Amino acid sequence: MKITIVGTGYVGLVTGTCFAESGNHVTCVDVDEEKVNKLRNGIITIYEPGLEKLFQRNLRDGRLQFTTSLADGIDDSEVVFLALPTPPGANGEADLSYVLQVAEQLGRLLKKYTVVVAKSTVPVGTCAKVKETIARQTNVEFDVVSNPEFLREGVAVEDFMKPDRVVIGTDSERARKIMHELYAPFVRQGNPILFMDIPSAELTKYAANAFLAMKISFMNEIAILCEKLGANVDMVRRGIGSDSRIGKRFLFPGIGYGGSCFPKDVQALVQSARGVGYDFKILQAVMDVNERQKTYLIPSILKYFNGDIRGKRFALWGLAFKPNTDDIREAPSLYLIRELLAQGATIRAFDPEAMHNVKKQLGDQIEYAHDQYHCLENADALIIATEWNEFRLPDFERMRSLLRQKVIFDGRNLFELEKMQEEGFHYISIGRKPIL
Repeated sequence: MKITIVGTGYVGLVTGTCFAESGNHVTCVDVDEEKVNKLRNGIITIYEPGLEKLFQRNLRDGRLQFTTSLADGIDDSEVVFLALPTPPGANGEADLSYVLQVAEQLGRLLKKYTVVVAKSTVPVGTCAKVKETIARQTNVEFDVVSNPEFLREGVAVEDFMKPDRVVIGTDSERARKIMHELYAPFVRQGNPILFMDIPSAELTKYAANAFLAMKISFMNEIAILCEKLGANVDMVRRGIGSDSRIGKRFLFPGIGYGGSCFPKDVQALVQSARGVGYDFKILQAVMDVNERQKTYLIPSILKYFNGDIRGKRFALWGLAFKPNTDDIREAPSLYLIRELLAQGATIRAFDPEAMHNVKKQLGDQIEYAHDQYHCLENADALIIATEWNEFRLPDFERMRSLLRQKVIFDGRNLFELEKMQEEGFHYISIGRKPIL
């Protein structure tokens, strides 16, 4: 098929590249001319494991192209995916302005029957608005379909190529056949393509992310209770995670969730509920817990330094909101950094992929290390904010020689308590007894 992807962020670039990998001709459209020129020249603009190899191959073979012109991009396309940002507005509602602006342009440009697919995460009713917007501009036949994405940053390529399920909302048999043909190569192992009505498909994405966010906040609450009762959250996590009704994933306590999906999707679902007069109390609690969790380590840090960290130097391992990505949107590390700076501390940070994005935001407010050990030199303590694999088995002897004090505040519970006891560190983690 000939496919157009409007938007080249995480979702758009992964979607376009993976569709090209299955033999389709894909044109990606973006208004950012600098980004489009980089992509045309083989410079990938996001870090996502496994993506660059597929990107380079399909760019070389001519199945993947980039343009700033929507008119050129949709020429002869059978399917147009809208992979546009839907950032939260001031009240938490999803901002649909980018989606509806493109819909209006599409209405003026369509020349033949086209399936327009909402790939962006959008509230219930958005596809109807897109359909109305396009219809005001054209008499050409078209269908609007909801096809929410379920890509996890860090494993997005695998998620797309071998999805657990594909969710498609449509009321058109013609669109259904086209979408089934498009996704058939990705579900050959038997995972389902779930066809449903459009509002159910739109809500499915929000419901999935809100539920996973709820699991994270629940475990962070359990972690605090463990600290107060003298229990070990690792043991509790294993105990409940072995229950098949609960499952092992998303039960790791820490300093909260971040990224482009969970924060805005939970907010948007709460606002959607309010819009119809329903108070979604569980999700409000999920957000409240997560907000507290981002700076949960600060009281422990202040306690260790007798309430005063002016002039103290902190090493920070990890800036991305999770490992295997360079995404820093709503990253807990940024909340920690701002609080530490406000208290008069200085910070040297290291992250394998996300430092360039933090530099764009914070500039020279903090220092940037060239590796994880350079980060530790003359620091009064180490703070761990992201669970990158290279942090899991460090050289503890080297760490002791570089740090001024053998102190670690671990927001991701990377190390076993017994190991920290053996190595002689003052070690504070989440939901486990402190090693003093």
